[in-house]
Amino acid sequence: MLLRQLTIAAAALLISTQAFGQEWLEYTNRQDRFTVNLPAQPTIREFTYTSWLDAKLPARVYTVERGAERYSVTFVDYTVAERVHAEMARSCAQPPCDAAIAGADSVAQGVGAWKYDVLGALDRASEAFLKRDAKVTYFAWATIDRITGRQIHLTNPDQSRTFVQIHMLENRLYIFEATVPPRAPEPGLFQQSPRFLDADGKPVRYPDNYMNMYGIPEASPARQGTQSPRGGRGAAAGRGAQAP
Repeated sequence: MLLRQLTIAAAALLISTQAFGQEWLEYTNRQDRFTVNLPAQPTIREFTYTSWLDAKLPARVYTVERGAERYSVTFVDYTVAERVHAEMARSCAQPPCDAAIAGADSVAQGVGAWKYDVLGALDRASEAFLKRDAKVTYFAWATIDRITGRQIHLTNPDQSRTFVQIHMLENRLYIFEATVPPRAPEPGLFQQSPRFLDADGKPVRYPDNYMNMYGIPEASPARQGTQSPRGGRGAAAGRGAQAP
């Protein structure tokens, strides 16, 4: 009798787990070159993102809300940063901007400022979360497929929790954000799923750590099938980091 009850319970658990898993889908976006698991097709909103050095950049946010849960992917196109900063320099007619027109390479202004803006993109994105009215419970360096970035965990005033992953590849900024209600488990299906795509729509994974604007020029991205097991927070691969 006990064995039969355990068998029935196990079967019910398997069915409920499968039903829950079927609610999720692997969302692929070829335009912005990423894939991620989501509980439904996202709504898409275009907006203008203001960078660290005040460049106005095209951006999109992909959002799914399910009850008290919220999932989003924010994409910011820094590939146009050089052009945007050049236009900013040309439109600046008053000192100290006259130096920019002459081609000054300054952190504050100038046609070369785009490089600093791109290099500061991860910190700019992280700052917005660190300044929220929430308690930071985790903030660390992390990787997805050896593409370096940041991971942030927050506990909000209502005790809901927000989990953030920020990465940058080829001057494209990605912010993966999930918020779950109090006492809910971490959003593992979302957290462990992000991948980045190349121009052909194939997943990218580097054999060594990739840093945007530095990268590893001598190495080519590894294709799908070379992926090591994903490590979550507290896993052997390191808290939130990808296994080498």
